[in-house]
Amino acid sequence: MARSQEPNPGSDPDRLLPVGQAARALGISLDTLRRWDREGRIRVVRDRANRRMVPASEVERLVGRPPRPATGSRLSARNRLAGVVRNVQTDGVMAVVEIEAGPYVLAAAITRDAVEELALAPGVTVVATIKATSVMVSREEGPAR
Repeated sequence: MARSQEPNPGSDPDRLLPVGQAARALGISLDTLRRWDREGRIRVVRDRANRRMVPASEVERLVGRPPRPATGSRLSARNRLAGVVRNVQTDGVMAVVEIEAGPYVLAAAITRDAVEELALAPGVTVVATIKATSVMVSREEGPAR
């Protein structure tokens, strides 16, 4: 795959990611990303300042899902899923928010105050940030469905 010297913003509305951000989204080192660039496994372009940038579509292609959304805040949690609120059910001081994130539906138990502060309602775009000290995974007997 040949590298272009500069993206054409008129024909390519794709968002460009700095190589460090693209590497993090792919779960690889910057050195690996550079090697993939040399081998033609990933398309890298140069911006006007001659910095290497990776089209978001390349990250999507390589991982089969959108890159981790930038939230503007610095968090230790790395599991971030962009999605759309599907349903909000409030009961007393608590609420359950259903979020459709790609092929997945998440249910988040949060406070009613948080629902109001964030103005959560069906159709609102959100980022679900998941932080857990442990996750248990089990497998049902029999073939995968």
